[in-house]
Amino acid sequence: MKNCTNLLVALFLLPALLFGQSKKTAKSGDRQPSGRIEKLKQEAVAAVEANTVMAQQINDMLFSFSELGFQEEESFKYLTNLLEKEGFTVKKGISGIPTAWIATWGSGKPLIAVGSDIDCIPKASQKPGVAYKDPIVEGAPGHGEGHNSGQALNIVAVLAVKKLMEREKIPGTLMLWPGVAEELVGTKAFYVRDGYFKDVDACIFTHVGNNLAVSWGDNGNNGLVSVKFNFEGQAAHAAGAPWRGRSALDAVELMNIGWNYRREHLELTQRSHYVISDGGDQPNVVPSKAAVWYYFRERTYPKIKKLFETGVKIAEGAAMMTDTKFTYEILGSAWPVHTNRVIAAAAYDNIKKVGLPTWSEEDQLLARASQIELQAPKAEGLAVKLDSMGMPTSSAPVVMMGGQAMTPMGGGSDDIADISWSLPTIVLRYPSNIPGLPGHHWANAISMATPIAHKGVVYGAKAEAMTLLDLLLKPEIIKDAWAYYKDEQTKDIKYEPLISPKEQPAIYLNKKIMAEFKPKLEKFYYDPSKYKTYLEQLGIKYPTVRDDQRTAVKKQVEKEKSTAAKVSSSSSR
Repeated sequence: MKNCTNLLVALFLLPALLFGQSKKTAKSGDRQPSGRIEKLKQEAVAAVEANTVMAQQINDMLFSFSELGFQEEESFKYLTNLLEKEGFTVKKGISGIPTAWIATWGSGKPLIAVGSDIDCIPKASQKPGVAYKDPIVEGAPGHGEGHNSGQALNIVAVLAVKKLMEREKIPGTLMLWPGVAEELVGTKAFYVRDGYFKDVDACIFTHVGNNLAVSWGDNGNNGLVSVKFNFEGQAAHAAGAPWRGRSALDAVELMNIGWNYRREHLELTQRSHYVISDGGDQPNVVPSKAAVWYYFRERTYPKIKKLFETGVKIAEGAAMMTDTKFTYEILGSAWPVHTNRVIAAAAYDNIKKVGLPTWSEEDQLLARASQIELQAPKAEGLAVKLDSMGMPTSSAPVVMMGGQAMTPMGGGSDDIADISWSLPTIVLRYPSNIPGLPGHHWANAISMATPIAHKGVVYGAKAEAMTLLDLLLKPEIIKDAWAYYKDEQTKDIKYEPLISPKEQPAIYLNKKIMAEFKPKLEKFYYDPSKYKTYLEQLGIKYPTVRDDQRTAVKKQVEKEKSTAAKVSSSSSR
């Protein structure tokens, strides 16, 4: 009888015991019920939506600073102060870079890093919401790449997840960080070299785009090494005694001539470009010093090194011809990007749940007018359909005439690659820019402090917050991500830095430019205490479109409707 009574008591208490277990702290490694995770995801989405104003203010504030790489001083102060107020521990000046930082919150595993770039483009100043060239400050830097938006996305996403972690006692550590001087590919390889990512389990990196998208594998882009060649000769009176001079500028020009002749005999996969960063002082003095700055881009680590070594040989030849001396300094580097299949798949599932923003007529008018102004391949406006998940670019060699097997050609570079070769990483793109614009151009700043950017940031933040919860609550994702990283990505290719232990970040770059333009830009810094948006502060009517642009957009829309009607009629027949 006693045993029977005990059994009844146990059965009576079982629901309470089970309920009590559900309230316990979720341990790292525990598999969580899918229904609970989906409920938390919806709460995170709601929290992001509730922080729309915060996202807009961060986005517009960074847009107004317009700071070039290594000189992101106002962005640094603004973002680190904000994160400290939100309870993050901020380590400043990492890797010897004054504007770099790492902000962490939480404890234990998993440690998830969330990053985005913050620097802008030279001579890209542009009033937002204006569909033609109209700089805020003539000749000044501007966000013609859209790097003002990524930190806004990351912060509102992370704050939404942080709130849930506190309430639900979810273990894990969130780490926010900036891509400083990305346009110079100047910092991320140093972060990796100095060990700031050695304990990180996964990384989500965000970058502005024109759709809500993610890809995995080799994305087809190049890696690079950024090198400045410094030549030194001997000054002399350029008219009175030119024979006594040894022109460093002659050496620079001969190097460039040599490189341009060599291009004909380089593999088609290479991309290389240069600027003369120092051409001497004045014409009547033979330049004793001159410098040229090269980007050497290729599709694989060995080919990047080979291209760089070829450049050194040509510099050596130029120095011999001019009886000058030369040295070189590596200013930055990046591997070709390779992102993680497992985390990308999880992110894409969330992207499909979030979908694209609903664009207003004003949004689409600005987009189409800008596309027409910049002669974009298409003037179809903003994306209204999600992209499919990006698949790897084929790296299978193509046999060319002459028997040379070559990998498919690449294009741009991003130093997130060095992190992607160090741990499982993805790049989440979000729809804050206008399709079809040139890139690295004032036109790419047109949308970046408008409702287009604001909506894209919020929708990207929703997808990121959901993916962060997956990484925190589904331990199998991180486990499988590392399996892909070890067994597939790095099975035959091992990461070797393109920088040596002696190289240091080139933190002096862009100082002169920002010293000239910062006093002029300060007058236009965004003040959210007085204005709801940066558009309001600048007094810009949204969108600002010329009459001829408006007419051209109307014709384009009518043409599309006519074509659609013909297709529909043909299909019905």
